Amino acid sequence: GTTVSVAVRPPLVPDDVLDRFFDRLRAVDERFSPYREDSEVSRLARGDIAETDVSPDLRHVLAACDHLALMTDGAFDARRHRPDGRPDPSGYVKGWAIEEAAWILDSEGARNYWVNAGGDIVARGSAGLGRPWRVGIRHPDRADRVAAVLAVSDRAIATSGSYERGDHIRDPRDRGIAPAGLRSVTVVGPALAFTDAYATTLFVMGLDGLRWLASRPEYAALAITKDDRVVWTSNMERYLVRGD
Repeated sequence: GTTVSVAVRPPLVPDDVLDRFFDRLRAVDERFSPYREDSEVSRLARGDIAETDVSPDLRHVLAACDHLALMTDGAFDARRHRPDGRPDPSGYVKGWAIEEAAWILDSEGARNYWVNAGGDIVARGSAGLGRPWRVGIRHPDRADRVAAVLAVSDRAIATSGSYERGDHIRDPRDRGIAPAGLRSVTVVGPALAFTDAYATTLFVMGLDGLRWLASRPEYAALAITKDDRVVWTSNMERYLVRGD
């Protein structure tokens, strides 16, 4: 599973609020994990339940994934990306689950916090004294090397690429391994579910994905190419921290 960490800056919230945060994540995992035979997603994939009978949460997630498939011309498609053909919305669900859980923090008065779920990040407010949160983008081949540092506030960050799991991202258009043009893509956006999905989309599209994202100015992207260049969309400039 994915390790999730939370850091809350003043105003703080009671421990029971953090308990509810993690309870929500566990509930989402129980329902959506494709690796649990008893999850709703697995039961749907096996045909044990019909799509018309799924829960409102799963119906919402599948509708969002179908919308993304249309927007991306199939570069993101939860119904096609697995080699066995099973529907798997996990490329959207992780970001959506963090958003859902973060709403609990918001509703209880947290204004400055950081959530990191395996490199997918929600950064709210300030890290302290009005300073933005800083995020290091790790080089995909060298754990001791940072390719870039971002400074963000009230933003989500997601990275897709060939890190520890290797070539784990498939192109749903032909169900093959995604083209080898990029090592990683990091996207910054207003909400984690779509930010995470767009990071996967851009990794599949390659450098063409950065041009595709240009029509969505609320999102910015930074990519590391196979020849070790670091390239980014023009609106990523506002987040980049130069050497200090």
